[in-house]
This record gives sequence, C-alpha cells and structure tokens, in this order.
Amino acid sequence: MGFWRRFGNLFARNQVDHDIQAELQAHIALRTDDNIAGGMSPAEARRDALVRLGNPASTREHIAAVDAPLAFYGLTRDIRYSLRQLRRSPGFAVTAILTLALGIGANVIVFGVVNALLLRPIDVPDADRLVQIEQRQPGYITQSYPDYLDFRARNTAFSDLAAYRLGGVGLSTGGSAQRSWGYEASGNYFDMLGVQPALGRFFHAGDEHGPNSAPYIVLSDAFWRTRFNADPRVVGMIVDLNKHPFTIIGVAPRTFNGTELFIWPDFWMPMVNEEQIEGYNYLVKRQNHGIYVIGMLKPGITPQQATQNLLAVAHQMAHENPVLDDGLGARLTKPGLLGDLLGGPARPFLAVIMALALLVLVAACVNLAGIFAARAADRSRELAIRLSIGSTRWRLVRQQLTETLLISIAGGIAGTAISGLLLKALTAWQPVSQYPIHVTVLPDARVYAIAFVLSLVSGLLPGMLPARQVWRTDAAQALKPGATAPGLLRRLTTRDLLLSVQIALCALLVTASLVALRGMANSLNAPLGFVPQGAVLAEADMHMAGYTDDSALPVQHRLIREALQIPGVTAAGIINNVPLSGGVDDTDVYREGTTDLKPSNSVFDARYFSISPGYLTAAETRLLAGRDFTWADGAKTQKVAIVNETFARKLFGNAPAVGHHFLQRDRSSYEIVGVVEDGKYTSLTEDSTAAMFFSLPQSTDGSTNLVVRSNLPASQLEPVLDRMITGIDSSLPVDLRTWNDNLALVLFPARVATAALAVMGLVAALLAVTGIFGMAAYSVSKRLRELGIRVALGAHRSQVVWAALGRPVILLVAGSTAGLILGVLASRVLAYLVYAATPRDPIVLLGALLAMTVVGLIATWIPARRALRVDPAQLLRDE
Repeated sequence: MGFWRRFGNLFARNQVDHDIQAELQAHIALRTDDNIAGGMSPAEARRDALVRLGNPASTREHIAAVDAPLAFYGLTRDIRYSLRQLRRSPGFAVTAILTLALGIGANVIVFGVVNALLLRPIDVPDADRLVQIEQRQPGYITQSYPDYLDFRARNTAFSDLAAYRLGGVGLSTGGSAQRSWGYEASGNYFDMLGVQPALGRFFHAGDEHGPNSAPYIVLSDAFWRTRFNADPRVVGMIVDLNKHPFTIIGVAPRTFNGTELFIWPDFWMPMVNEEQIEGYNYLVKRQNHGIYVIGMLKPGITPQQATQNLLAVAHQMAHENPVLDDGLGARLTKPGLLGDLLGGPARPFLAVIMALALLVLVAACVNLAGIFAARAADRSRELAIRLSIGSTRWRLVRQQLTETLLISIAGGIAGTAISGLLLKALTAWQPVSQYPIHVTVLPDARVYAIAFVLSLVSGLLPGMLPARQVWRTDAAQALKPGATAPGLLRRLTTRDLLLSVQIALCALLVTASLVALRGMANSLNAPLGFVPQGAVLAEADMHMAGYTDDSALPVQHRLIREALQIPGVTAAGIINNVPLSGGVDDTDVYREGTTDLKPSNSVFDARYFSISPGYLTAAETRLLAGRDFTWADGAKTQKVAIVNETFARKLFGNAPAVGHHFLQRDRSSYEIVGVVEDGKYTSLTEDSTAAMFFSLPQSTDGSTNLVVRSNLPASQLEPVLDRMITGIDSSLPVDLRTWNDNLALVLFPARVATAALAVMGLVAALLAVTGIFGMAAYSVSKRLRELGIRVALGAHRSQVVWAALGRPVILLVAGSTAGLILGVLASRVLAYLVYAATPRDPIVLLGALLAMTVVGLIATWIPARRALRVDPAQLLRDE
C-alpha cells in the first residue's frame, strides 16, 4: 500500500506540495510555541524557528528527494526548465545541436562503412567460420583449380572448400548478347555456404560429370527482378551465355549476393562449364592461378590450426609437383574483399578515415565545450543568486546536465538522421559503371548503438564544464559589482586552451584535405606509360559472340583496319587487358639456358599483355629501343616480345636488351624486339614493375580492347565506332567509353579519400569559424565599455581592434602552427589514403596557411566591425 500511495503522489503534485507546506508550517508553529514557553518574545520565537528550519525551498527539495516518484517529478521539472532555457537562447541551442550533429554524423557515416566492410560478416550461416585461402606470398590471392582439388581432398581442418571466380559474359535471351557479370563456382559452393534458394534450386556437386556437363545458371534476386521482371516462370527458361545454351534452375535469396561484399553478380554457373564460356580450359592447368578458394572451418578448429594443416598439404603437393607447386603455401584471410587485394589496403585506409572522423568529433566537442563555458560565464550571476537564496549545488548541476543531455540527444538524432540518408544514398551509388560494384552500407543496430553512445559522450563531457563551474562558484564574489574583463595578457583559461586545440585540429584536417586534393591531382598527372586523353576504348569480348581465340584474330584485324579509315582517327590498336583496369596477369621469367623451370629459379615475375601492331602508337607509349610488332609476327615465326625498362634492367642490367632472349615456364623462347617506357599496370601506387607485351597474332586472345586515338571529340567518335562494330558483327556486344572514364576503378580509392577528407576539412573549418567567432564576439561584448573609453581617449582604430581581437588572433596563429606541424608529422598516415601524399608539398603548406587565414578573417569580421563601431558617448550614457 505504501508503494502505491507514493506512486500516486506523481499524479497529485499540488496536493503533495500543499501537504509538505502544511507540515513545514506545523513544525514552525511547534518550534515557535516551544520558544515562547522558554521565555522568548513571539517575534524572536518565530525568527528562531525559521532559522532552525533553514531555507524553505531547499527543505522542500530534500523532502521531495526522499520520495523516488517525487524525485522523478523533479527530473521532469528540470527537463521543462531546460527546454525553456533553450527556447530563450535559440542561437545557443541551434549552434550546439548543429555542432554535435556534424561531428556525430561524420562518425556514424564512417563507422557505417567500417561496420559493413570489416565488422559485419557475410550473410550466411556460420559466417564466423568462413575464411579465404590465399597463397603464402602477400598479394597472391588466387589458386589453380588442381591445387584447389588437392587442398580440398587432403585437408583435415575444413568441413569443405569451395572455389569461384568472377567474369563478364554475354547473356542473351534470343536477341543480341548483353554483358552480364557472373560467378563461375564449384558445384558445392551453395551447399558449403548453407544458402537456400528463393525459387527453384541451386546446382550441386552431383550435377557435375566432367567438363561442360552442367549447363545451368542461378540468377541473383536483383537480376531476376530487373532483367526478367520477377517472373516466377523463369525456372526452366533457356538463355545463351556466349552463344551456348544454359538452363535457369533457380533464383538466389534477396539477402545473398555472393561472397564478395563489393561485387554483386547477375548469376552463378558451374565452374566445370568454363571452357564453353572462355574458350580455354584452366581446370587442368596447375600453373594457372585464377580462382578464389574459401573454406568452412570445422567446429573447434582455429585459423592457426587450419593454416598449419594447409601448409603440410602444400608441402606434399610441392614434393609431388616440384616445378608447378614449388614454394606453394597457404594463409587465411577474412573473405569479402577479394582477400588482401582490397582487404589489405582497405583496413588501414578505413582506420585512418575513422581516426580523422574522431578528430572531427573531438573538434566538435571542444567547440561545444567552449560554447558551454561561455554560457556558464554569462550565467554566473544567475547561479550566484540561486545559490544565495538556498538552492543546492547538486540541484544546479542536475539542471545543467539535463540541459546538456537534451542538446546531446537532439544533436545525436539530427546527426544520425543525416548520416542515415547519406548511407542510403551511398548504398544506391554505383561508382564504376562498367563493373557490378555496390557499396552496401545500410546502418544496423550496431551503428545506431554507436550513434547513441557518441551522442551521450560527446554531449555530456563538454557539459561537465558548467557543472564544474557550479561547484566552484563563490556567490558572494560573483555578486560584487564592477567586475571587468581581463586584458590581452591574462593567463590562459580553459576556454583559451579549448579554442587552441580546436584550431589545431582544424588546421590538421584542412592540411589532410589539401594533401588529398594534391594527391588526386598527382594521380591524374602521374606518368602512366600511356596517354588516356584523346583515346576511346571499345571493349568487346569475342567469346560473347561465339568466337574462339583463333577465330577472333581476323575480326580483330578488321576492327583495326576499319577504325583507321574513320575520318579524324590517327591511330588504332588492340590490347587484351587495359592497364589499370583490373585483371592484369603475371608470370615467371627465366634466363635463356635455364633447364629447371620451377618458380624458385625464375629471375622475377612480370605483367604480360597481348597487343596488336599499332597499339603502342594509339596508346602513345614511347618506344625507347627496337621496333613495334607487325602483322608478320605470326604463329609460324619466331616468338617475339616487347619489354619495358624495368624488365630490361632486371634481366640484362645496363646491356642492350633488344636481340636477346628469355624463357617462360612452358619453355617458350622469346626474342626481345623492342623496349618501351615503364608504366602503371595494376595500381597508381605500385613500384616500378616489369612488364612484357606479346604479339597478338602469336598469343591470340578473345578479350578485345580496341584503342582508337582521334582528333574528334569522344561524343562524335563513339557513335561512329558503334556503327562500325555493329556492321562487322551485330551480335558482338561492345562497351564504349573514353580511356579517362575507364580509369574510374583505379581512381576510385583516391576519389573516395579526397571526398571524405574534403568534407572533414570543411566541417572542421566550419567548427573553427564558429569557435573563433564565438570567442571574438564574446570578448568584444564583454569589453565594450573598455573599448569605448579607449576610443574616447583617442586610440587608433587598429589599436582598438587589436585590444578586442588580439587574443583570438594569437590563439589562431598558435593553433594553426601546431596543426600544420601535426599534419607534417602525420605524412606516413596520410600516405595510406592518397597517391603521393605529402604535407611537405609547398603548395599544400601555402594552401593550409591561406585556408586558416580565411577562416580567421571570416570568424573575426563581424566582431571587428562591432569593435570599430563603438560609440563612447552612447556607452557612457548607458552607464
């Protein structure tokens, strides 16, 4: 009964207040009567009773605090009071909420990306036991199919291993083929992952009965909806893949898009049918490393135990195949980011971005702390009055913290809402049109939990400054009149230190953003070994139109001839894999005379390409020695190659390379007929890499990238090229784009880093502007009387401005200097983000100084104008 009566007090607050007041009056009356009985006069007796009782308001608070429901009511009253205070100071409220929203929003966005790519596992059962198996040497992430079969059959640490690879295929449903992207997967792929179809069935290991024995495909949910209008009758339909019939047997669930987080396939097909699709049977080539292998660890087996088991198996395989498996090893990585190809750079990249986002949040918190400190200083007289009339310090602290809590919740909600919209937009964004890349970063419970924690911490920590001031407030001192603002050379206060830290963080982030912009410019102007400006690429995989490698050569020759006849075209040629577009292969190189061609006896490994005569001219790749290929360099003549400078230097030192020979693993001997300049082949940040170019007539390849250089604008050339290719073979799917556009994939990380750092630098600059403006405006407002006296005594305008704004300017210079020094020291960290990143670049340093100068001018312009407009006569009249 006692609990329910106390709970009912919440809904009878007026009656409870009346009862408390009546009880206090009864205590006063009893004490007064006792005092009168003791010989005091009635006036003295009542005064003594009131003194003994203490402050009535404080006493009522203590009584209410004993009753938990009444204490809760007091909290709601604090909330209402805080809302009134915020409504009375809308500028403070809006500034504080937006400051928090910017800091929290930036961190939620970055954490959402980190969570999606690094923390959240692939959406399959037992995803924590799923690993990817790579070769021992970092950067070599694929296996050969025979090695995969041996690993799968001989290991004892995995419940199963599965293999897959990605590729473009021409898919048609009766008309011309359109490029689609699919997984070639081993028959046990879906069974090992434990995924169930949404429609129809998956293919299984039992469907495989040798090469080209399982002509089935499984559609992804998105492809089923966009290409087949979500027709449930699609199961059993026949489609053509590179002119070969395949039967659709099922549709994958909406939540499953393969085992790569970035790349969403249109379909899956059995790997045993790859020869039909590619015209080349890699299933029997132990030296051909091109498939990804994933495995499901047995329960209770650690990754370390599994690695040791695979190393023992690899040792057996190397003993059995000393040439092809020499040095074979294995290591385990987390699946989803093409192993260490993307996972290796992504982890430090995202770690640095996360650290910079936290710096933005720290800057926001510091800014907020400065705002709270200034507000508390303005309310010091109010706090002193409330303390003097009996309010407890805890009550004032509680009201301050309640106000701070409301601001942190509002800022967290605003920041989370903004970041949620941006993450949805990022999820819908397809950054590289020619590849099925999707960045799925929709927030989940973990992201929202982080947003909640950041909101509380980033709001409450700065809010402790006013609470600290409440405990230190001397009511008697604060109520004394005539206090003046201290001068320029006063000792540093907490607000000064906070502003200095904020400016230093701003300078650091502005420097980082300028480094990113400079790195992006360096990326676009880096020596690539070719000139993308002025060239158009026509990508056409001949296999999609049913050609084999050998039958494709006459068509490729015709494509070049007819392209050269287009008015305005100056050069044309074909390369199988365009540099810096992914998919570049490499192989071991041996000196002439080597007899034991195992990998350990190779001199180095080199990137290799197949190019036609005329490609070097079309790409504007400089030929430094020797000659270009001719169409006479065919299958029945001596095999020839053109190598780059690094290749020639590694194999022959300073001796001329032209006329010398080298060997490949299949014992083919190649004569070097030319040397070209070095270039970039897989990434902009790669070191000088050996590369060799083979004659297309001698190394036929259905992968066709026609490079056409012309004086015409791309918008005029592309339609003409499209008509020309359609006239040669209307069934050949072609993808036309400028070579600059084709660099979108390799420039994607630099562009993401540049955009992220530019936004963070802009946010930091905005926070610095508000921080400096707040301090400058506060300094001017508190010193208007002093400034008026200075003007009346004849002070020069510059002296008045320096007196008003000298301290903020000094803090701006000191903080900016510290931030620039931090930027220089962080050069190694920034190198993870952008190509050729260095804050020591004079342009970066000058840009950072200019940016901080602009920040200072913007922040102090209005306070400076107010200081210059001081009217001493009006101020003295007001006094």
